[in-house]
Amino acid sequence: MNLDSKIFVAGHTGLVGSAIVRSLREQGYKNLVLVTSKELDLRNESAVLNFFKQTKPEYVFLAAAKCGGIRDNIDHPVQFLEDNLKIQNSVISSSYKTSVKKLMFLGSACIYPKECPQPIKEEYLLSGYLEPTNEAYSLAKIAGIKLCQAYNAQYETNYISVNPCNVYGPKDNFSAETSHVIAGLIRRIHEAKKSKKEFVDCWGTGNARREFIYVEDLAESLIFLMNNYNDSEVVNVGVGKDVSIKELVGHIVDVIEYEGEIKWDTSKPEGMKQRLLDTTKLKELGWEPRTSIDQGLQLTYEYFKLEER
Repeated sequence: MNLDSKIFVAGHTGLVGSAIVRSLREQGYKNLVLVTSKELDLRNESAVLNFFKQTKPEYVFLAAAKCGGIRDNIDHPVQFLEDNLKIQNSVISSSYKTSVKKLMFLGSACIYPKECPQPIKEEYLLSGYLEPTNEAYSLAKIAGIKLCQAYNAQYETNYISVNPCNVYGPKDNFSAETSHVIAGLIRRIHEAKKSKKEFVDCWGTGNARREFIYVEDLAESLIFLMNNYNDSEVVNVGVGKDVSIKELVGHIVDVIEYEGEIKWDTSKPEGMKQRLLDTTKLKELGWEPRTSIDQGLQLTYEYFKLEER
């Protein structure tokens, strides 16, 4: 991408999309195409095509998606499957029809099989059964990756796909009902501290292990890949190490300075036992993250407190 290239960031108000916009601007990219979901419903294929014809973007970051935590995935599988299929089909097909030079599709680490060797290599995709708690979301994301690969094979397009590990940071969804794990824990533990609640309930045993990347690091990696990667095969984006959910809760408790007890509800699901990505490909391309989990959690909590005011 050149600094004057016209770049469309789909989903620019969300966690990842907003970080991509910030990082692009910091690096000197000024010709950004941005539109809210109220202005353009990305599930509407004809509306999306008209938008592409009018704006003529050269590069597309497809960061728009219906996403959420375990509870939201379990409760709303129809929306997670239908909405994501509609969004990605509309944007990818419109990119082809208007001759977009390059598109990046954001998948997710959760689309790998439930029983997967660790760390997870890119070639493990579709090698086993999916985790049931987020199967609908995973199926949609896998379809998006395969659609990009199909366009590359049939029409010689340059559509690349990435699978990030769990993402957190500013602009995250801190809803108690639909949030991802870190954002949800921050809200609940913060509110428990404010109300002087003696304990906080957490799902599962706390033994499940996850990998987390600070969203600003992720955004930098995505721009790096847009400029340096041109292959159909998906690329993992992560930090190369994981933590148990129990350890994560401990970090958050320390950041918030909560003095109450954490109780684990083992009757509740906690997903895969471990999900750690093999990031060898990304490292060989020349990129590594900069932000530690403690630094990232502190920055995220500071953002949350500002937003709460």
